[in-house]
Amino acid sequence: MSSASNKLRIATYNIHKCRGMDARVRPERIAEVIAGLDADVIALQEVVRGKQDADQLRVIARSLRGFHYCFGETRKIGGADYGNAILSRFPIAAHQHYDITASWREPRGCLRADLEIKGKKKLLLRLFNAHLGTGYIERRRQAQILVDRKMLGNPKFAGNRIMLGDFNEWTPGLTTKLLGAHLKSADLRPYMRRVKTYPGMLPFMHLDHIYFDPVFELSNITLCRTKLAKVASDHLPLVAEFSVNAA
Repeated sequence: MSSASNKLRIATYNIHKCRGMDARVRPERIAEVIAGLDADVIALQEVVRGKQDADQLRVIARSLRGFHYCFGETRKIGGADYGNAILSRFPIAAHQHYDITASWREPRGCLRADLEIKGKKKLLLRLFNAHLGTGYIERRRQAQILVDRKMLGNPKFAGNRIMLGDFNEWTPGLTTKLLGAHLKSADLRPYMRRVKTYPGMLPFMHLDHIYFDPVFELSNITLCRTKLAKVASDHLPLVAEFSVNAA
């Protein structure tokens, strides 16, 4: 958010372990897609952090330059850490990983980062980056976890919250209903003709969502459909632009 504007650009992007539709693992390609988004904050899902150049988050952050980042480990994969990450132009005052596992399928997590945003108005943004499961009952249980007093229901977080990520919910369900009772949902339809984000080449499902407190006013939302984005991951990046209404 520049000093000349109170606009805030936030993106959510499931990078699929940096494995593209061509089966190649290319974190540099993901970094190039992210750079083209011109976002202030990017929530990433399915990030692998191995050693040295196998640390995808480090490679991406090093390529972008000037971004702070944090990571929440969901599980191990091939000896490496695997989970969610947040990249931010703004300082990260604190961050916390939440275990939202609710079935035998696989561990799931949500990463919260408290971002110190300094524009026309000073703001501590509580950003929640979630990756929910693929099972119907599993997601219902995870929705309950997301809104309990440790997370969205925590009174000290109220007012400046944005929750986004891969919710694996392609039709409105309990997750949509519960989150909608706490936050506003970013409706893509007024801003774009195509609202599907998965899979990248020929998307037919809307899995990636953004929810926010009324202090943020949604002014635009876009889906990155560049040639590179269509092949870099099995998801397309979703970018929302907000203006901040109050301190």
